[in-house]
Amino acid sequence: MTLGVVDRVVLGDLVARYALCTDRRRMDDLADLFTEDATLVLPDPPKELAPVRAFTGREEIAASFSSLNDVPVTFHALAGQVFDAGPRPDTATGEVACVAHHLTERDGKPSDLVWHLRYTDAYRLDEGTWRITRRELAIDWIETRPVRRWRVG
Repeated sequence: MTLGVVDRVVLGDLVARYALCTDRRRMDDLADLFTEDATLVLPDPPKELAPVRAFTGREEIAASFSSLNDVPVTFHALAGQVFDAGPRPDTATGEVACVAHHLTERDGKPSDLVWHLRYTDAYRLDEGTWRITRRELAIDWIETRPVRRWRVG
């Protein structure tokens, strides 16, 4: 089975919506991008950069993003994406490269905690809509950058 152009565009929109929902803290919309039985596997930085903590189901996945409550601003810049047909009909796989910025204050000064990361994804056509059924986030490296100022809101 091959993955058509329309499916590739829709999958690209899906991963872009994930980034936007995360940055805008629209957790209900974010959870809806996943299938009911989806799994999200996250690292535990800075100790562990590989995916080690699993969250299953939309409710757990949405709750896993509560750690962002302490981060005033995030910006997920998608750097590349590749999609392939999955092992069964109506499935696909993908890898998405991303640079995730997390603006906070360190020692009273604005700072950007930057994660260079990759998502390894599995997708499924669910009631006519492509959704994420498994997403593993692995961080390749972390850096910290100074920030002059940021726009609130």
